[in-house]
Amino acid sequence: MKKKSYEKIVYAAMRFTTYLIILIIAYIIIEIVWNGAAALSVEFLTDSPKQSGAAGGIFPAIIGTLYLVTGTICIALPLGMASALYLSEYAAVGRLTNTIRLAIITLAGVPSIVFGLFGLGLFVIFLNFGTSILAGSLTLACLILPTIIVSSEEALRTVPQSLREGSLALGATKWQTIYKNVLPYSVPGMITGSILGVGRAAGETAPILLTAAAFFLPKLPNSIFDPVMALPYHLYVLATQHPDAAKVRPMQYGTALVLLLMVLGINLVAILIRRHFRKRYRW
Repeated sequence: MKKKSYEKIVYAAMRFTTYLIILIIAYIIIEIVWNGAAALSVEFLTDSPKQSGAAGGIFPAIIGTLYLVTGTICIALPLGMASALYLSEYAAVGRLTNTIRLAIITLAGVPSIVFGLFGLGLFVIFLNFGTSILAGSLTLACLILPTIIVSSEEALRTVPQSLREGSLALGATKWQTIYKNVLPYSVPGMITGSILGVGRAAGETAPILLTAAAFFLPKLPNSIFDPVMALPYHLYVLATQHPDAAKVRPMQYGTALVLLLMVLGINLVAILIRRHFRKRYRW
């Protein structure tokens, strides 16, 4: 009897916590949409900022964010998936492998400002990339690499071991087994986890604050070694450093709404890719 009462209390507490989190998230989204929708217009999305961000649009910040996200994907995705594939399929079980996994999980919880300082010291100063798209993309890639590795490795582990054993028993090589029997069924989870990590990178401010972002640029960057405007940093400056906060309040909410829609779009792409591969490959 006491056990059932305890279970009911725990269940009620978990349900209350879940509903509370949903309400908080819903309030934040409604607040951003309600106040940001009025600022959205063709001019806002296609024009450059004017009067220190108090007027004009955010087009360079949108393009700059896309540049950073694209660079991050090109760097982090192949490295993360290859690392997960090695740890899951090739690395021997032992103390060294477990230590590497522990280090990766630990890195996933490191604050983003630490990665920003790391990128500033290594990419901006030591490698002399300067404040640039390349330095920012490399820093963001380091930020989301642990997330991609962990999610990809978990996706590889969901594939039944019998598929590997059956393939090897029929004379297939290790790589043929992985390519034909493992990857097709683990790709949905690997891509989903990777794109969700990229969605996180799209909204980060601290790493690009030190490595890539500028508040105002008169023109779009010409190369990967140029600084770039970005939505998270633009929103940060408008919200914390603009002398007339009340005047730029619509710009703040409008920028936040565009960034929210961009991250939502990235997550939606992840869901569609996962559904496509799950329909194509079933076991």
